[in-house]
Amino acid sequence: MKILRVISRIITGAVFVFSGTVKAIDPLGSTYKFSDYFTAFGLDFMQPLCLPLAFLLCLAEFITGFSLLTGIKYKAGVMGATVLMSIFTPLTLILAITNPVSDCGCFGDAIKLTNWQTFWKNVVLMTLVIILIFDKNKPLEYIRSLPGWLVIFSVSIIFMGFTGYNLKYLPIIDFLPYKKGNNIKELMEIPEGAPAPVYKTTFIYEKNGIRKEFTLDNFPADDTTWKFIDQKSVLVKKGYEPPIHGFSLVTADNRDITDMVLNNSNFTLLMISPKLEKAKPERLNKGFQTGHKCMTYGIDFYILTASSSDKIKDYDSNLQFCLVDEITLKTMVRSNPGYIMLRNGTITGKWSWANLPEDIENLIKTNN
Repeated sequence: MKILRVISRIITGAVFVFSGTVKAIDPLGSTYKFSDYFTAFGLDFMQPLCLPLAFLLCLAEFITGFSLLTGIKYKAGVMGATVLMSIFTPLTLILAITNPVSDCGCFGDAIKLTNWQTFWKNVVLMTLVIILIFDKNKPLEYIRSLPGWLVIFSVSIIFMGFTGYNLKYLPIIDFLPYKKGNNIKELMEIPEGAPAPVYKTTFIYEKNGIRKEFTLDNFPADDTTWKFIDQKSVLVKKGYEPPIHGFSLVTADNRDITDMVLNNSNFTLLMISPKLEKAKPERLNKGFQTGHKCMTYGIDFYILTASSSDKIKDYDSNLQFCLVDEITLKTMVRSNPGYIMLRNGTITGKWSWANLPEDIENLIKTNN
């Protein structure tokens, strides 16, 4: 029984530490996930809380796991695990049944689980937490020279600083497909023989005022007494989806320049702003200035955004804007604005607004 309690404590603590850490590495990703859930459940009024909740959740998970693993404020750690699992176990059951968002985001983009996988993972964790609740033996503290709350407070401050650093300067570990060194063209390719998506197609016909659905096998192709009304296609089984999909660059004047940019043997700097109106003006202006410098050095510069054409007109008209899907932009870089340097479709550099080099010559040298 003692071994079971120790195993339960280690597994639960390790899962919480890992979950909190991967969320802290990509706090903006967790912010987007909160936003997706609030939108799915009609809670758009809570959108301003997305970033604070992302910080709070990753801190709560990490400190809970830290407490369980080290034995420091162990009872508080068990209480924290109990509260978190009591909230998320029934919540993930609802998500698994309704499926408003395909990926729960419990392990960020490091490990993607379906909603049902997440629910059963939580069932196992809840079982382990119950074992800890009834365990009356407090484990040995690994740090006994300092008061427990001082250790917890200090670790919390360090952890929040770590989270803030990743928010400002981009995640220290990039779990996304648009990471430095990846080739966008290669990651967009579908391998030969890869499984294709399977759809079930039904045809709706009408006869004598009565509508009936038919399949491809039995629809009345030769019976003119039936009148065709509509056709429906439902995805039955997903096919192979390349790591990068939906990457398309279309200029404001409706020109598709995707291939031109990906096949450019020279450097291309992409300034990425999912919504221009949500970025701070001084950060945008720094990017615009960089764009003008790039053009003097013969470097192609494009601003990728999901803002409307009317919004784009409010900004620097001497620069080239491209309309791109918002989800794609948020996947490319966790910053508004953020920057990606390309050469022959390969990502040679990636920065947030905070660490983009101001010296263009240095920018080129660091990417050679």
